[in-house]
Amino acid sequence: MIGFTAGGPTDIPARFIADRLSSRFGVPVVVENKPGAGATLAVAEVLSRPRDGYDLLVCSYFDPVNTLLYRRSKYQISDLQGISLITKYSYAVAVSNAVPASNIRELIDYGKAHPNELNYGLLGVASMQNILAKQLEKTEGMKMTGLPFKGSADSLQELIAGRVHVVFGPPIAVFPFYEAKQLKVLAVTGDERLPSMPTVPTLKESGVPITAFGWLGICGSSGIPADIVAQLNEAVRGIVDSPEYRDLVLKSGSVPISSTPQEFQATIQKSADDVAPLVKEFDIRVD
Repeated sequence: MIGFTAGGPTDIPARFIADRLSSRFGVPVVVENKPGAGATLAVAEVLSRPRDGYDLLVCSYFDPVNTLLYRRSKYQISDLQGISLITKYSYAVAVSNAVPASNIRELIDYGKAHPNELNYGLLGVASMQNILAKQLEKTEGMKMTGLPFKGSADSLQELIAGRVHVVFGPPIAVFPFYEAKQLKVLAVTGDERLPSMPTVPTLKESGVPITAFGWLGICGSSGIPADIVAQLNEAVRGIVDSPEYRDLVLKSGSVPISSTPQEFQATIQKSADDVAPLVKEFDIRVD
């Protein structure tokens, strides 16, 4: 189960892994896309099914963070069973070719001179896109307008069309359009430049003190038998550590990463702990 639209940065590695899991276990592994409500619909669907390891979720930092943002959250972190991480990635600050900015400082200056004229795509108030935009606004004294989308693919299509101005997008989604010169990438949010975009500086290099990362992993519901969790972990880690998966992920700017269930569970908890102060600072809550 995927909480975002088909063809996006979550969907691509998920379908690769599903295909290999199908071969490994000799049964069809079907990918279901259930976008909406900041990915909480997909989480709720998986949690409603038998906890036997047959229904899995491609989870992201959204899922633990949503437990902080939704006042009536229907699940808690303890409801999620981490199987293994599958990718880690920074974000690319992508802008429409129509925006009069060739670097992040020019974008900031334009945004300060034209309050709320620039808009940005976000995947719900809980999304890192929204948090990054709020941080940029506060740090640089600018104002933008957020536009909600169900997935990165949708927001990037609108960016290319010029109806959206800025998208903080996962590199795996942004890179093909960057390579085709259908959009501009002004900076990345990680500590280092991406091998796939070596000429694009980090925000810190550009004088903007913001760093952010995202991750994807395979989760199930808490209560899955430990032996099933161990089997799934072994299978997923074997796929993630394969040269084919590594090539797929690296060429688009993300980093393949696997983990034990315990390591992943710690990452899930840390994501919520790290974002909690930002949720309070920017008062980002959903009824």
